[in-house]
Amino acid sequence: MSKVTVVGAGNVGATCANVLVTTGVADEVVLIDIKEGLSEGKAMDIMQTANILNINTRLTGVTNDYEKTAGSDVVVITSGIPRKPGMTREELIGVNAGIVKSVTDSVLKYSPNAVIVCVSNPMDTMTYLIHKTSGLPKNRIIGMGGALDSARFKFYLSQALNANPNEIEGIVIGGHGDTTMIPLTRYAAYRGIPASTLLEADTLAKVAADTMVGGATLTGLLGTSAWYAPGAAAAQVAAAVIHDQKKLIPCSALLEGEYGESDICIGVPCILGKGGIEKIVEFDLNDEEKALFKKSADAVRNTNAALA
Repeated sequence: MSKVTVVGAGNVGATCANVLVTTGVADEVVLIDIKEGLSEGKAMDIMQTANILNINTRLTGVTNDYEKTAGSDVVVITSGIPRKPGMTREELIGVNAGIVKSVTDSVLKYSPNAVIVCVSNPMDTMTYLIHKTSGLPKNRIIGMGGALDSARFKFYLSQALNANPNEIEGIVIGGHGDTTMIPLTRYAAYRGIPASTLLEADTLAKVAADTMVGGATLTGLLGTSAWYAPGAAAAQVAAAVIHDQKKLIPCSALLEGEYGESDICIGVPCILGKGGIEKIVEFDLNDEEKALFKKSADAVRNTNAALA
């Protein structure tokens, strides 16, 4: 029996729970929130699609009762305040740090063997905070950001190529921020054909630029943070762990010398399986990409300094 807990029943958390349930990722999903009735209502709404969509997963909504989350294999933490237009992810750090630490302590009390998937912003710094305060081994703490950023990269590539997104390869590394993420255009491909041979250089550069501000673009259009793709990305990471998929998904991981960095959580290609992050894959970066990665790491460290 597999069990996933999603903490936070806002737009991202509820979407994550919905994707987990409708795709049958786990046998049981628990959606928990601090706001009375919110999780219960959203869980009821989702489960009323069970007959329509032939759902067999059991979804339970609870208000602040972490005992109901006991025995979870994966815990997805989405709680915290979302971005508003003009707000950076970094501006959320003060409020969200306290929330994330409290939530982590609560879930580990009842699920000490869980793999933690962090979605809360600023995501790299919140992932680092969990590393510093939870005592968990590094493989069991995953920051979701790279999965989302790479999905957005593949979306923009598919638009430029007029191609099916499922036939696109695209990897984004670095910090999960508008100025810190690094879409690796050199590695982007369509059915094995390098995108650089199919698109003009300026078009490929625009794809990368659009990817970097993908979240801010949606925040401007929606008036709040996006939720469909972030929720689905978190569910994708959870599924890779639950089903031991050995998928290569870019995630925020604690580095210990990889990519020339240490004591930092930042987006890198990871193999995800039952153990969480089972391997960090080191791509052969050129000098320009290495410089961008170092600059990104410096920016993430600057944000981390606000935790002190």
